[in-house]
Amino acid sequence: MLWLAEWEERMLGIGVLSQEERVRARRLFQQGWTLRQIGAELGCSHMTVSRQLAPRRRPKDHHQWEPGGNRLRLEEREEIALGVARGETFSAIAGRLGRSTSTVSREVAAGGGPKRYRAVGAHKRAFENARRPKSTRLADPRLALVVSGWLMEFYSPVAISRRLRLEFPDDPMMRVSHETIYETLFVQGRGELRRELTRCLRSGRTQRRPRGRAETRGRIPGKVMISERPAEVEDRSVPGHWEGDLIIGKNSRSAVGTLVERTSRYTMLLHLPDGHDAEKVDAAMRLAVKKLPQQFFRTITWDQGMEMARHAAFSIDTGVQIYFCDPHSPWQRPTNENTNGLLRQYMPKGTDLSTLTEADLDRIAKSINNRPRGVLNYLKPTEVLSALLAHTT
Repeated sequence: MLWLAEWEERMLGIGVLSQEERVRARRLFQQGWTLRQIGAELGCSHMTVSRQLAPRRRPKDHHQWEPGGNRLRLEEREEIALGVARGETFSAIAGRLGRSTSTVSREVAAGGGPKRYRAVGAHKRAFENARRPKSTRLADPRLALVVSGWLMEFYSPVAISRRLRLEFPDDPMMRVSHETIYETLFVQGRGELRRELTRCLRSGRTQRRPRGRAETRGRIPGKVMISERPAEVEDRSVPGHWEGDLIIGKNSRSAVGTLVERTSRYTMLLHLPDGHDAEKVDAAMRLAVKKLPQQFFRTITWDQGMEMARHAAFSIDTGVQIYFCDPHSPWQRPTNENTNGLLRQYMPKGTDLSTLTEADLDRIAKSINNRPRGVLNYLKPTEVLSALLAHTT
């Protein structure tokens, strides 16, 4: 019987899901799984899943509120208030509570400072701030009307935010940040601004990734950023500094690696017939750096693709330091970007690059290295490289 299974779970202590299991249950439920399927996946009854997914009733006031997660509890706020009254340092209070010093510092500052901080008042304020859902600034119909009108005139959200301060200098209710405008446009369920107004944005995007948000598509450990690159790389007076990237083929299933020397614009192509993961790219680059004298391979600047996940071992073994561009900043590799555009004449977008042999890539590299370049006063990259090699030998 279902009620008996539920009773047995409670008695045995297995009817309560862990935090990770609750998160997984909610995710599966959002994906369309039934309660029985989720229960079978997590090893519990569907009634347990139902109880864990049921929305919790919000307490009526802060006295009944038990904050979850990493929020401060009332007892902790009382301990902070006592510590502050005794003149203790924030670090001493934080150490006693097992919290970070910044948590205690922010809590006291939000409560009016050491002289005005009171535990009950701070807990009540936190309770009010935790209420959901919250109405946005654009819930004010007057503000929403002005913002909508300016969006239809193709004002950017930043321009709207700044212009409101100029046109309504004495009205604090006519204030809204550009991020709030973006969020109200892009987040489903907020009806203050019509979603059709996204077409009035210059980018035309229907999704928003706010600046400063951490990139979650994959992290490369131990990156050395372009800001730490030697100054000699910038003026191109010293040869041996390269820029690299991948040219991606049809359906992103094939690729060719490109390396371009900044001074001579000399190009090398990496043959990647078996894929373009980190291991394959690492092996191809190790072969490439052996084709020229060591002094002609000092640094390589790459974007933040996961194909460079093995950069640390590569740098140790070859002595060539890898530097990474900032996210979404292709202009930090201008030589490589320009060269990749030229290479598309040989490898148009939509081409299955896995069909190209190493001999094919050698012919393409030879052709592009023998093209006169305006930036080199119409010399060829091979001619400039030859002169540099003669000068250093």
